[in-house]
Amino acid sequence: MTSSNRWLVLAIVSSALFLIVIDMTVLYTALPSLTHDLKASATEKLWIVNAYALVAAALLPGLGALGDRLGHKRIFIAGLTVFGVASLAAAFSPTPAFLIASRALLAVGAAMMMPATLSLIRLTFTDEKERSFAIGIWAAVASGGAAFGPVVGGLLLEHCWWGSVFLINVPVVIIALLAGSLMLPTRPGNAQHPWDFIGSVQVMVGLVGLTYAIKEVSTRNPSWLIAGLALLVGVIAMTIFVHRQLRSTAPLIDFSLFANPRFSAGVATALVAAGSLIGVELVFSQRLQLVLGHSPLQAGLLILPIPLAAFVAGPLTGLALPRIGAMRVLWCSLLVSGVALAAYLLSYQRDAWLWLLAMAGMGFGIGAAMTAASSVIMLSAPEDRAGMAASVEEVSYELGGALGIAILGSLMSALYTNALVLPPGIAAEASDSLDEALLIAEQLNGAEASQLTQLAGAAFDQAFIGVIGTAAVLLLVVAGGIWHRTHKAV
Repeated sequence: MTSSNRWLVLAIVSSALFLIVIDMTVLYTALPSLTHDLKASATEKLWIVNAYALVAAALLPGLGALGDRLGHKRIFIAGLTVFGVASLAAAFSPTPAFLIASRALLAVGAAMMMPATLSLIRLTFTDEKERSFAIGIWAAVASGGAAFGPVVGGLLLEHCWWGSVFLINVPVVIIALLAGSLMLPTRPGNAQHPWDFIGSVQVMVGLVGLTYAIKEVSTRNPSWLIAGLALLVGVIAMTIFVHRQLRSTAPLIDFSLFANPRFSAGVATALVAAGSLIGVELVFSQRLQLVLGHSPLQAGLLILPIPLAAFVAGPLTGLALPRIGAMRVLWCSLLVSGVALAAYLLSYQRDAWLWLLAMAGMGFGIGAAMTAASSVIMLSAPEDRAGMAASVEEVSYELGGALGIAILGSLMSALYTNALVLPPGIAAEASDSLDEALLIAEQLNGAEASQLTQLAGAAFDQAFIGVIGTAAVLLLVVAGGIWHRTHKAV
């Protein structure tokens, strides 16, 4: 393949990847608007956000293997088509339930495309230095695109309704379909490669069960019976899935790879980096709009340092990896992100340039961490299992994002509910979320509305501090663990 064609392939798969990852976070600045218009509850709001990452994480292992079987170009083109149709459905959703279902269908298309993007890069770039740089570009799009979501959402919402954050996908899908059909290399898959549909169902049931249990515990009046049953179902399904994979001659996820310290460190880094990025952006964008009163566009612009720094970090890290070493980059980048979040907590009520600088530091660390993690994971598997390696890598990001939303989002809800003491006569639903408190405030007289708004905003800020602090500690702990493992190995 000529040099120009190689870079065109990278451009095509990167544009599709940008759509995939941006849909994880583009709703953040749109959440207040759609929550208000669709009258979504706190639980429905979390499922609207989380259905995408959760379904994608569950389907990625199976669809990565299916790409190895049928050919990655075919799966990529089919995924683009599904993604375009689901985008139209999501844009015109009349109810929260319909939007959740549309987001799940979006995830099906995303899960079909994601393993193909990285597999096509690996199969197209045979030179090690070019491949490292291409993976750096891929990781920059993955991390920067997810971080860029609120900015794009803010720009669109300045002039359009919330459905525009999905409708914008359609023209990009059409262009990518035309270019991909003509330019992407057609390589036959291995027809003998098995596809474990049952395993895909098992992991989806497991992830949904565990996530449902986390969300149920964080509600105002949790049902411990329902939470316990969901937890039990999730644990049983995941246990069966793991045992099935260990016995399989062609597993969806080859758990023997986790015996390699480099591979397991890469997966841990991807999980924590994605979870911290997605979870922090979720609560950060909500605070900017609901507490500080910024418009969606203003909120998106204030988040901009994160994606810009991540975009810069990806290619730079890809170039530096051969010289510095991937393991060193893993723990150093997580350390930078954790310290940056701690610095944000110390500065978020001071001059804006101080906390904007801290957020840029977090973005740079996350971008570097994702690049190093992608390289380590992808180069730990043989070429004929490129789809499996890519799916593991992307499951790490999607699952990290889903867990970031589930754990940090649920922690936010629990801390908010615990911190808010409602005045007499105010509906208890106000303690479910700040969105619901503001909806209730719209129906009150001036003095009562002002009091509820102030109390709810103060409770949200307390919860916000707890969430950011938790993310910072998690990044620092994992950085220390990887450093210790690297130092011990040396």
